[in-house]
Amino acid sequence: MTDAVQESLAEGVVLVGSGGILGRAWLDLLKRLNIGYAAYNHRDLDITCQGSLDAMIPPGTRVVINTAAYTDVDGAEGEEEEAYQVNCTAVGHLGRRCQSVGCTLIHYSTDYVFAGTAMEPYQVDAPLQPVNAYGRTKAAGERVLRETGCDHLLIRTSWLYAPWGSNFVLRMLQLMQQRDSLRVVDDQRGRPASAVHLAQVSLDLYRTGARDTWHVTDAGDCTWYEFAIEILQQTQQTCRIDPCPSAEFPRPATRPHYSVLDLSQTENFLKPLAFWKTNLAEVLRQI
Repeated sequence: MTDAVQESLAEGVVLVGSGGILGRAWLDLLKRLNIGYAAYNHRDLDITCQGSLDAMIPPGTRVVINTAAYTDVDGAEGEEEEAYQVNCTAVGHLGRRCQSVGCTLIHYSTDYVFAGTAMEPYQVDAPLQPVNAYGRTKAAGERVLRETGCDHLLIRTSWLYAPWGSNFVLRMLQLMQQRDSLRVVDDQRGRPASAVHLAQVSLDLYRTGARDTWHVTDAGDCTWYEFAIEILQQTQQTCRIDPCPSAEFPRPATRPHYSVLDLSQTENFLKPLAFWKTNLAEVLRQI
C-alpha cells in the first residue's frame, strides 16, 4: 500500500465505487473540503469478497461511503444474480465490516424499490414493491444492510445526472446535436438528482447525525419529456422534442410510472433542497 493511501486511511474515510457518477462527485467534494480519504473503484476492490473489504476498511475507519452499484436496469433482467451480488451481497459484507470496526456506512438505494402506482410522493417507510430485477436487488440490499446492525445512513435517490459519466442529460445533449427531432417518454414521473448536490446533502445529513433511511434528490418533479425540454431550453438547442408513451420504446425492464420520493423529512431536518432546474443549470454550466 502506498504512503499516500496510508495517510488517507489515517483520516478514517473510505470511498467505495469512486469511478461512478456519484463516486466522482464525492471525490470532488472530499478534495474541495480537504478531507482525507482512501478511494477504490471496481478495479481496485472486489466488493463481493468479504476478505477484500476487510483489508480495505481497517480499524479506525470513521465512515465508509458506498457508491458502488449494478445500475444497468435493463441488463439486470438477464443478469439478476450478478446484480444481486453487487447490490445486496456486497452491501451485507460492507455492513458487517462496518459493524465490526464500529464505523458508519453511507449507502445509496433507489426510487425503483417502489411499485410506481402511487398518487403522491413515496414516504421513507412506504412498502417496498419493486417491479423489475434492479429494484428487487436494491430492495434486498436495503434489508440486508439493516440486518447487519451497523450504524448506517441509507439514502434513496433517483434519476441521477452529472457533468460526467453516462446519464440522461449528457445523452440528450448529444442527441440534440445529432438529430433534428426526438421523442421522449412523458408517462414516467420522478425527481432528477444532481450527483454534486446529492453528495453535499449526504455529507450534511451525516455530519448532523442523521441515520437510518432518508430521501435525497433535487426538489420538484417532472417527466423525462419535461426534463428533456428544460435541457433544450437552457442550452438553446434547435432540435424539436415531442412527447410519447413508454410503450413506444419497449424495454426489457418495467419502469415505475410514478416514483417521486417524498423529501419532507430531509427538508425539515436540514433546509429546502435546491430545485431541479437550478441544479440542472449548474451542471450544464460545468459541462
